[in-house]
Amino acid sequence: MYYQPEAMLEQYDIEIKQITKGRGVFCCETDQGKKVLAPFRGSAERAKFVCEILCSMQEKGYPVEQVSLTKDGQCVVTDESGMRFWLKDLVEGNECQTGREKDVAAGAQALAGFHCCVSSCITEIPDFMKNTKNEPAVLYYRHYRELILVKNFVQSRKTRNEFERSFWEQYTHYIAQAKEAVGMLQERKDQGRTRGFCHGDCNQHNMLRTAQGVRLVNYENLFYGEQMVDLANYLRKILEKNSWSTDMGKHILEAYEKQRKLCKEEKQLLHVLLLFPEKFWKVSNHYSNSHKAWVSGRDIEKLNRLIAAEPAREHFLENLFSFL
Repeated sequence: MYYQPEAMLEQYDIEIKQITKGRGVFCCETDQGKKVLAPFRGSAERAKFVCEILCSMQEKGYPVEQVSLTKDGQCVVTDESGMRFWLKDLVEGNECQTGREKDVAAGAQALAGFHCCVSSCITEIPDFMKNTKNEPAVLYYRHYRELILVKNFVQSRKTRNEFERSFWEQYTHYIAQAKEAVGMLQERKDQGRTRGFCHGDCNQHNMLRTAQGVRLVNYENLFYGEQMVDLANYLRKILEKNSWSTDMGKHILEAYEKQRKLCKEEKQLLHVLLLFPEKFWKVSNHYSNSHKAWVSGRDIEKLNRLIAAEPAREHFLENLFSFL
């Protein structure tokens, strides 16, 4: 009887030498080099389109993992439950260290290079690559409404726990930021200049230090939308690890602009995306969806840490345009 990965890998014209299980993936030693059999959460049509983009980027000189096709020329295979997988090159390297300016700057340049290269690959954008849930105005309005729901729940509590007391003390401050950001996003016009293909999951975990330099990997969440979403997510992740250091933020933005200059509209959008209190929403939403009879110490720790970092975050936002 075959193991599940072996049955799926039989559909490829590749000699499999060894299979080891990783975090949600299967790492494969093959006669064509090291590969990864990874889940693909999307349609076969979407997988085919992403494969074409990755191939085009490789041809244009941007180093990106390629997807292996089955014997029948398909981009994905399915397991017994119907879940889709694709087989792609394994990029070997270590995650960028969030405290090393050299690493995070190289990551920013890799992201800018991706934005430049991918924009020249495809001119016609299929509808299935345009997902309204990825639109900042839609996404952040939903997060804004979820913060209000958490507030309503906490307000109804006769006796509040430590998390709820801290949340209540900070709510007015953060909801004002959320409301301002959502209002500015909804008022935006002429968004075409700031759109392009986005990586969709841009953080330090997908920036690898390799022998050939820093590589941006894992393109499963590729979509067409506001490219500044990628840069905002990357900035936020790095700066949260560095107490919202203005110097670190400046270093990242300067590195990005060495590869790709930001227009005025992109700078304004970037500021608005960072203004929304994403971390406060994330921690609050996690608490709201958890079993409230027992409060996670981790949630309390995260809330206290983001509150302590807020003055530095506000300072960064106030000075954002001064060094762009």
